[in-house]
Amino acid sequence: MNNDFTPMTEDEIHHITLTWLKERGVTLDAVAELVYILQHTYFPDITLSECLEHVQQVLTKREVQNAVMTGIQLDRLAEQRLIKEPLLDIIRRDEGLYGIDETLATAILNVYGSIGMTNFGYIDRVKPLILSRLNNHQGSDIHTFLDDIVGAIAAAAAARLSHNRKHQQEAPNPVMHTPFNDNFLFFGQKPH
Repeated sequence: MNNDFTPMTEDEIHHITLTWLKERGVTLDAVAELVYILQHTYFPDITLSECLEHVQQVLTKREVQNAVMTGIQLDRLAEQRLIKEPLLDIIRRDEGLYGIDETLATAILNVYGSIGMTNFGYIDRVKPLILSRLNNHQGSDIHTFLDDIVGAIAAAAAARLSHNRKHQQEAPNPVMHTPFNDNFLFFGQKPH
């Protein structure tokens, strides 16, 4: 078997993820607005800039990038009618009992713990702002996977923000505690 494929770098995959989101009409600012909706009740002093920072950090995770790329490709294939029936019809209609779109979104939620799942459940039910547009099922665009993926990114970013704020509030000594930064030490691992 001849395999002339050269794997993409992490930076290239990150760039493609952001590009594909933008091509589908999803801006990071729009996702940050969802984070704000999820967290401003708990942290009235948060800003959209802080929310955006957490969205950007969530999108650096490979698990998130993989879910985004997979979901967007499935939506595109459905738009091009390159998926066989009856699955095509199920995806095009975003059938309520399908659930695979939400299952794919949980790959994003699992990165930041159970609070992400709670946030996602709420935002998936309410569908505010950009989620309403993505979920409207009008026209030829299909966003069966994308609306859940965007909601999951926002829910994960809200969880990340919440974890970070909690660490900041509980830190009696800044030398002993650092904000949540996605870098964990595992048993037996030495800090660098």
